Amino acid sequence: MENTTYTNSVAPPSDGLRGLKENWKQDIVSGFILSLIALPLSLAIAMASGAPPMAGLFAAIIGGLIVSQLSGSHVTINGPAAGLIVVILGVVESLGGGVAGYHCALAAITISGLVLFLLGKAKAGVLGYLVPATVVHGMLAAIGFIIMAKEIPVFLGVVSKIKEPLAIYANVPSMLQHMNPTITLIGAVSMAILIGYNFIKNPVLKKIPAPLLVVTVGILLGLVFNLQHSHHYLLNGLDYAIDAKKALVVLPPNLTDAIAFPDWSKVGSQVFWYSTITIVLIQGVETLLSGAAVDKLDPYKRTSDLSKDMAAVGIGTMISGMIGGIPMITEIVRSTANISNGARTRWSNFFHGLFILLAVVLGSTVINMIPQAALAALLIMVGYRLASPREFKHALEIGPDQLFLYCTTIIGVLATDLLAGVGIGILCKTILHFLKGAPFSKNLFIAKTAVINTEESCTLNVEGVAIFSNFLSLRSQLNAVPHNKKLLINLSCCLVDHSTMNHLFQFKREFEKAGGTVEIAGLSQLSAISKHPLATRSAVTQRVKDKVAA
Repeated sequence: MENTTYTNSVAPPSDGLRGLKENWKQDIVSGFILSLIALPLSLAIAMASGAPPMAGLFAAIIGGLIVSQLSGSHVTINGPAAGLIVVILGVVESLGGGVAGYHCALAAITISGLVLFLLGKAKAGVLGYLVPATVVHGMLAAIGFIIMAKEIPVFLGVVSKIKEPLAIYANVPSMLQHMNPTITLIGAVSMAILIGYNFIKNPVLKKIPAPLLVVTVGILLGLVFNLQHSHHYLLNGLDYAIDAKKALVVLPPNLTDAIAFPDWSKVGSQVFWYSTITIVLIQGVETLLSGAAVDKLDPYKRTSDLSKDMAAVGIGTMISGMIGGIPMITEIVRSTANISNGARTRWSNFFHGLFILLAVVLGSTVINMIPQAALAALLIMVGYRLASPREFKHALEIGPDQLFLYCTTIIGVLATDLLAGVGIGILCKTILHFLKGAPFSKNLFIAKTAVINTEESCTLNVEGVAIFSNFLSLRSQLNAVPHNKKLLINLSCCLVDHSTMNHLFQFKREFEKAGGTVEIAGLSQLSAISKHPLATRSAVTQRVKDKVAA
């Protein structure tokens, strides 16, 4: 896909109906391309989540048609995301499993949407700062490992009753011995396409979305191997069975037949509310992080209202849950593709939802020809990207402390669940702060600051520690500074963690984009744990280095 670039001197596109009138040509093209990417992924995500395939399409359609018009962003794409697979699958299983668990999960999804909406209206988007970035990335990597584990049996065409990810990995040799050759071949060809896509140089071929290539080839192979009809075949003297209902996507003949309603029977149970809180946490954090990331990619340098975005996603999730759909977020990969394809306004998101709706209404016969093994290959690749070796390398480059947190969070999630795993990561980060000299006092939660104002400048002195848990109070001080002033942030601290370093330099970019100037002083008095510019800096580390030098 070709990147579309714009100079900063070009005025941002108009919003609303005027924006549609001025930019519909660019937005409709991008929306169409995004629908080709989102449709197979939405099917795959829904089925991997323990929900009917239509549940993913409901989320994508609502995310496009409704959330696009309510959100506080401009070029983001809303829909189901791989990061929510583990959450929803866990909710379905914990609330009874199967069809009954799915209907109970719809109730939890609906309430989670309401909670997310209320948090957005309460301007709770800032709460995303309370979860350290490395812990979030560790959580996503753990989700990647779980997604890959869950999709291996589908990829190989075997039935596995094992649910624990580590046990699934341990059982891979046995699954390979019992794999269905036809199903595995379709999965392997799909995987080869996804890997080979990165090496395509032809600009014409590169414009064809990889998921579309996978689905098209998968359908053709399905026709060759007669997956549309259940049958047996012999290979090397062994008998193998093809079950059409398990080998292919199955959508109801009519859109209305796919509508399902929540079951509220377990709303009084503890597990129901634990499930709801888990959905809210993961959905909220992913939406905030993705929205902030897309802002950095927006060629017009527009800034999203992340709290408004959260509220809009909450409304979309409520509607989705009430008719049988899974939750949605602001999806970073599809949003990036949206920008790359020349999208200018929120209408590209709308068109993406509209084209998916038209595909369901007019093309359900073709959708029902998509092999599940091809979709499994898509999700395995998504899982790999979340947990790729490069992510471990990146954490180490920031510092060994971040690699420790990253791995600890992964292990915590795999050993327990998402909510507990994130809590373990935050606890370990707090313990590391104590070891680096952070005092056990209110300074852990409230930044110790002093402000000196003049007509032209503002000096913000920060003492004690500047860490993830007290950054919200520091942020409120920073946001109070007018953009027409010269701001000096003087860090007279014994500890500045990676999260705060990241937030401070992000604030610096945004403040200077608005017309002000920012200088960050005091970092030279602290020792960085690595050569990375955003590494944790500590006076304790500096004292240790001084002793070694002496």
